[in-house]
Amino acid sequence: MRAEKKQKGYATQSDTLRFNTVDSARPLLKSEMLNQDDPKSRPMLELREKLQPEVIELIKQQRLNRLCEGTCFRKISARRRQDKFWYCRLSPNHKVLHYGDIEEFSQGQISHDSLQEKVTVADIKAVVTGKDCPHMREKGALKNKELLELAFSILHNSDEYLNFIAPDKHGYSIWTDGLNALLGKEMTSELTKSDMDTLVTMELKLRLLDLENIQIPDVPPPVPKEPSTYDFVYDFSQQHT
Repeated sequence: MRAEKKQKGYATQSDTLRFNTVDSARPLLKSEMLNQDDPKSRPMLELREKLQPEVIELIKQQRLNRLCEGTCFRKISARRRQDKFWYCRLSPNHKVLHYGDIEEFSQGQISHDSLQEKVTVADIKAVVTGKDCPHMREKGALKNKELLELAFSILHNSDEYLNFIAPDKHGYSIWTDGLNALLGKEMTSELTKSDMDTLVTMELKLRLLDLENIQIPDVPPPVPKEPSTYDFVYDFSQQHT
């Protein structure tokens, strides 16, 4: 449904993606019998190209929102132990990265006031990844492919680095995309490519429904009332003899 969220973390169709491109291309699309099974047809390719800038902006905002929520990272000691943690999150105005050590792993948000260190976004010079990170230059680290794929660093101030090991590949993509977006650079992760394809394809399908004069509601249907009894639900906690 049009008002449903396309994907967790993204804005709704009716709130965010309001495109006029199909209206202007409607005669062309109708005349060429646009076919959903032919995504490489010229009208489809042209329409996808017109939708991409808006979708990229949508993905960018989602990445920045995730950075504002923050993430718990593991610290790697000189002995390659990962038993300590630190937390980093972006300020709501996107101008400062707050970070600091925490005593134990946290899946919830840590307040900005609890994070004593900070890096101003304006002072960030570059984001480096993998073997280019200072904490990955040791011989042992270079042999650890899993760590290399999760490592990234922020170069700031006078050649100082803030080093990260993402909790997983998804977190790595979110943070590297978000940091690149902050610096005005392209988001190049496989996650962004996948999100782009998914969101553009979904928008195309919705626009094709428009072409077929199928009315798509702008708001979701009302949620029905709860049933008066749940006796029809089987209770597995009850043992029967």
